[in-house]
Amino acid sequence: MSKTADIRLPDPSRWKALAFIALAQLMVVLDATIVNIALPHAQTDLGITDANKQWVITAYALAFGGLLLFGGRIADLWGRKRTFVVGLVGFALASALGGAAQNQGMLFGSRALQGVFGALLAPAALSLLAVMFTDAKERAKAFGIYGAIAGGGGAVGLILGGLLTQTLNWRWTFFVNIPFAIVAAAGAYFVIREPAGSRNRSPLDIPGVVLSALGLVSLVYGFTRAESAGWSDALTVGSFVASGVLLLAFVLIESRVASPLLPLRVVMDRNRGGVYLSLGLAVIAMFGLFLFLTYYLQVVKGYSPIKTGFAFMPMIAGMITGSTQIGARLMTRIPARTLMGPGFLTAAVGMLLLTRLDIDSSYAAVILPGQLLLGLGMGTAFMPAVSLATHGVEARDAGVASAMVNTSQQVGGAIGTALLNTIAASAATAYATSHAALGAKDPELLKLQSMVHGFTGAIWWAVGILVVAAAIALTFVNAGRPTAGTPASGGSGSGSAAGTEGGADGVEDEFRVPVVAH
Repeated sequence: MSKTADIRLPDPSRWKALAFIALAQLMVVLDATIVNIALPHAQTDLGITDANKQWVITAYALAFGGLLLFGGRIADLWGRKRTFVVGLVGFALASALGGAAQNQGMLFGSRALQGVFGALLAPAALSLLAVMFTDAKERAKAFGIYGAIAGGGGAVGLILGGLLTQTLNWRWTFFVNIPFAIVAAAGAYFVIREPAGSRNRSPLDIPGVVLSALGLVSLVYGFTRAESAGWSDALTVGSFVASGVLLLAFVLIESRVASPLLPLRVVMDRNRGGVYLSLGLAVIAMFGLFLFLTYYLQVVKGYSPIKTGFAFMPMIAGMITGSTQIGARLMTRIPARTLMGPGFLTAAVGMLLLTRLDIDSSYAAVILPGQLLLGLGMGTAFMPAVSLATHGVEARDAGVASAMVNTSQQVGGAIGTALLNTIAASAATAYATSHAALGAKDPELLKLQSMVHGFTGAIWWAVGILVVAAAIALTFVNAGRPTAGTPASGGSGSGSAAGTEGGADGVEDEFRVPVVAH
């Protein structure tokens, strides 16, 4: 088939569709952090014990992380538009249930349902972008917007969560999702036109669904339990062992079945695998920082929830600038790795500034510049990374390729929260023990100093993780830049790497995965 025959006319309503896809993505990302601000109030109102409060977060994380690959495959099978709309409607209903919760069981159940429908919604949204925007320059703009939302939406959630909790009550952190979902679903139904012939109608791989879901649930649960029960806890260790066995069995089955849930060609591609790994590591660092800065600003500095939310504005501004003004403008001019590597390193410098935190640190001198650099670096790196993760993939695999982006971020977030929080707690305990004399004179001062010492110790680890992410991006990702004005993805599976130039190392690199015949 000729290259010209492989090129489809662009959808005239694609930019309107982007607005509704972006709105849905914002809702999902907001929900990841907006509930954190409201959690103490919900706990008091519903009488949730300290031992059970983690399930407000864990119930969502387990359902979302465990079912993402299944959701991506359903998007390829049902059609991305239908899956997108069903995910939005279900997410709205689950949010209404959470806002109306009368006891902890209702709240936990609503969060699990949000995770289920979020696992349908998130990969469908990203794969719609992948199949609708095929021109390299337009793709850069579209993914710049998506990347800014994916990166900065969590910080916006902290602001909105603070406003709603302080001015109304915690229930509105759930109810606010309903208008988002209604507008996005209505817009998607009337505007989105999914390209014809892009579905994967192969039979559903039931063993793959079961093994991947159980394996990912075990992995996410292991990290969330480690945060509260410790790494040596029998159930924590058992969860990790079970996860390893289940995921290994999943890989073996996927290499043998005719219609796998996750075709190994999607993850074995050098560029795509490098993106998934570097993104997951970067999110580990990011999620840990959100947690530490929130506690630092509220507990150590005494900020209100609203003031804490607005204190994250420099990071949001940096992410939007890095994604839409740096990443989107340069993505068609230079190879992706020359944005991802320096982007992660810039973020590491921002993290490095935050290792200087103490109880008397100036916001303007330490936190503001650290957040700006972190946001600029992450925004610059995330945009080409998310685009490259779905770039050139066969249309029938767009859903699962998109699901892998979300899976790497979700697992990274679970690891980051548990790992860095454990490091921070250990460092804080060691500091308190070695400064016991100060505790006898001023126990409150020792408590704050120990907390900050723990935060900075964990942030040093985050710096190292970002450096490793940059090294992986520079080493594994060798795709050249997409040439402006040519299709970025040959959805028919022609096997040509349309519009891609060789990388800096002189190798003729491709964004595409070569077609594997079934």
